[in-house]
Amino acid sequence: MNIIIHFIIAFTVGFALNGSVNLNGNETGLDDITKETLKELYEQDKVGKETPTYQFLTEELSNHHLNMEESRKQEVIVTAEEQELLARLVTAEAKGEPYAGKVAVAEVVLNRVEDDRFPDSVKEVIYEKNAFQPVQNNSIQQAAEPTSVKAVEEALIEKEHDTKALFFYNPETASDNWIRDRKIIQQIGNHVFAL
Repeated sequence: MNIIIHFIIAFTVGFALNGSVNLNGNETGLDDITKETLKELYEQDKVGKETPTYQFLTEELSNHHLNMEESRKQEVIVTAEEQELLARLVTAEAKGEPYAGKVAVAEVVLNRVEDDRFPDSVKEVIYEKNAFQPVQNNSIQQAAEPTSVKAVEEALIEKEHDTKALFFYNPETASDNWIRDRKIIQQIGNHVFAL
């Protein structure tokens, strides 16, 4: 029995120290503190010092990964003011685009809120310096069209966004060359959506 527990501990710690764990198809890196703690426990076990139990290790790993999974699944909280602002942005950015393109534009903003490289709220993402032309040219002040309001509502209720894109642009009118270097993942209407 002890041999089996030691094998499980060694396998679990060795696997964890490798630096990543695959959860539901998503590779997740362990933080440095967890790796260091597991390494210390493993070293103590190798030299015969007091050994942590298998239950302790699995609980620690499970709790760590559950917390990471929960933080990844947190929904973006959008105020009524931000929802209206987002609908105005969609109106200005996607006027004349198909409904699916309007939803995708809203999803780009929501994807940015969820991404660590961007601000943490819809308002901050929209007003980030040079992020959206309608902010620069003030067309964001126009009233939102009903289809844009509906597109934003749809984007907000979806558990999984249809696009993972962080950027979108019209290849016919985009003037910034840096955006053209982004990996395009789909096209809807006149807009391409990119990572």
